Amino acid sequence: MKPYILSQNNWYSIRDSRFELAILPWGATEAHNFHLPYGTDNFEADTIAEESARLAWENGAKVVVLPTIPIGVNTGQRDIYLDISINPSTQLLILNDVVDGLFYQGISKVLILNSHGGNDFKPIIRELGLKYPGMFLAVCNWYQALDKSLYFAQNGDHADEMETSLMLYLKPELVLPDEHWGMGVEKRNRIIAFNEGWAWAERKWHKVSADTGIGNPMEASAEKGEKYFKDLTLKVSTLICDLCAADPENLYH
Repeated sequence: MKPYILSQNNWYSIRDSRFELAILPWGATEAHNFHLPYGTDNFEADTIAEESARLAWENGAKVVVLPTIPIGVNTGQRDIYLDISINPSTQLLILNDVVDGLFYQGISKVLILNSHGGNDFKPIIRELGLKYPGMFLAVCNWYQALDKSLYFAQNGDHADEMETSLMLYLKPELVLPDEHWGMGVEKRNRIIAFNEGWAWAERKWHKVSADTGIGNPMEASAEKGEKYFKDLTLKVSTLICDLCAADPENLYH
């Protein structure tokens, strides 16, 4: 039983505890190329949250990890069989209810550990921040925490070399042999501004990728995944410690 993992604890151990920060991992249920499981984002969210919290707890941070929410915004993947999606407005309602309960119970700091690129929590946090004054809300997109080029040869953003390496390290039994891996080729938009990143439109997944992957996974390895995971969780644990120690009314200097 890990004292920082809510789902492993009970009322006997929790009733007199006081936590400074609640972490809410948020994933998605979606295809990840041919070779990774639909729950890839959730496995990553679970393990990154747990290990980061462990490191922070051992450094004195009073943090609790809530159960991962396993369904995210996948509105561009409606045509991919069994990709499950909620609307952004539904995501707002879910987060509102979670925050409302924590706020009532005296936990005033929440970190969303986001594991899915389709989840955009910034506008939601802006709205809930006005509704719950005194509640400090933050989001961490863990996949943006490190410079991936220092760890991986191929760039990508979905079932790519990075995610495949992580899963080879974390859940190798759920990764198909490499002869089943798709190349993760992304078709480019005919409108140049979207490719340059200063304009945006939602990608329709069945039109941009033949295998649902974005990024070539072929150079992935468990060794790369292990190094990335350890460096990543160490960095996220520092964020957790900083948030636990911070005074939200005195953040700037």
